[in-house]
Amino acid sequence: MRLSRYFMPILKENPKEAEIVSHRLMLRAGMIRQQSQGIYSWLPLGKRVLDKVNNIIREEQNRAGAIELSMPTLQSAELWQESGRYDAYGKEMLRITDRQDRPMLYGPTNEEMVTDIFRSYVKSYKSLPLNLYHIQLKFRDEIRPRFGTMRSREFMMKDAYSFDLTREGAEHSYNKMFTAYLRTFDRLGLRAIPMRADTGPIGGNLSHEFIILADTGESEVFCHKDFVNFDIPAEGTDFDSVEGLKAVFDKWTSLYAATSEMHDEAAFNAVPEGERLSARGIEVGHIFYFGTKYSEPMGAKVQGPDGKEHTVHMGSYGIGPTRLVPAIIEASHDENGIIWPASVAPFDAVVINMKAGDAACDAACEKIYAALSNAGKDVLYDDTDDRAGTKFATADLIGVPLQIIAGPRAVASGEVEVKDRKTGARETITIDAAINKLLG
Repeated sequence: MRLSRYFMPILKENPKEAEIVSHRLMLRAGMIRQQSQGIYSWLPLGKRVLDKVNNIIREEQNRAGAIELSMPTLQSAELWQESGRYDAYGKEMLRITDRQDRPMLYGPTNEEMVTDIFRSYVKSYKSLPLNLYHIQLKFRDEIRPRFGTMRSREFMMKDAYSFDLTREGAEHSYNKMFTAYLRTFDRLGLRAIPMRADTGPIGGNLSHEFIILADTGESEVFCHKDFVNFDIPAEGTDFDSVEGLKAVFDKWTSLYAATSEMHDEAAFNAVPEGERLSARGIEVGHIFYFGTKYSEPMGAKVQGPDGKEHTVHMGSYGIGPTRLVPAIIEASHDENGIIWPASVAPFDAVVINMKAGDAACDAACEKIYAALSNAGKDVLYDDTDDRAGTKFATADLIGVPLQIIAGPRAVASGEVEVKDRKTGARETITIDAAINKLLG
């Protein structure tokens, strides 16, 4: 992508409305634009990151055996009345009527709809276990949206829903998602700690929030500091192994960890003083087991091996991609801008032409840009005639992992400078070595 042809509206000044680092940097880098209170457009740079986050989420959901579908954003109020949640949910739900005066709602979550899909088609235990998920925009009319897309009214959610014949089967499905979440957040460059949590309006009696530690977190959290160094389940994890996934769950719940709503001061004080960690946290995922809370009133039953009908046990599992992007920035930035983990960076590298119009610089940059692009790398080529300081500031602000800098003096010797955005380390190497470095 040539920067001269790209849409990336950089802001030089810090926006006054931005209260936290991620909101400020996302606005300055031209990732998002606020359209109204708590509602944002994702501009091209931001969408590239969001798409990469979604792809990692999708890969790990698929690896764990979940199956993707797509459900509508507008839902009939009848399903929510059937489950008993329509009047209980509160003002966060946007209630509307269509032209026939039928009550509708902009879905804040999809337990009712997915249960209706399930009961319409699944009749036998032989079709279980089943986990259905989608990645979709949702709306909750937050009383105080803030922090950009960290706490917005319209947001993107990956929500998955499991169906099992028994409580034991449902717990295994829960452990699948528990393990998949650990892997997902690790691949996003985050250390997420699962903590006992309140189930809220979703309901149920088994729930964990996945929390990353950050100074700008919304609430205080409490945990054993050993969680920071726990090993993440491997890519080859067997998601069909009941014992194996139970061992993962047991390990990651063996030490104290709780959000402020579930905090037990006495239990926390029992942790040795040097091992206690009290910090601010950002919720990036939430999983629930809620048994038959929805399947019972909505008649979601299957025929069991005994020939009798059994009400299925359910769970739901949420990750907020539009919340994850600012969370990653909160965890990875410096005074110059964003530092993206390679897995979600909008581009793998930025090629900076220090003297656009100079034949040698142009030729060197075109060679690097073509070689990397043809090899499938995402490359941003700064071919503008901006000043050097502006080019460097832009490259640092948007946080691309590697910068390849082509100036007249170096190019005359057949070399370019390569800068690592995270460490700041620089090296001058040949043009071919720079290409091989990125291809390697």
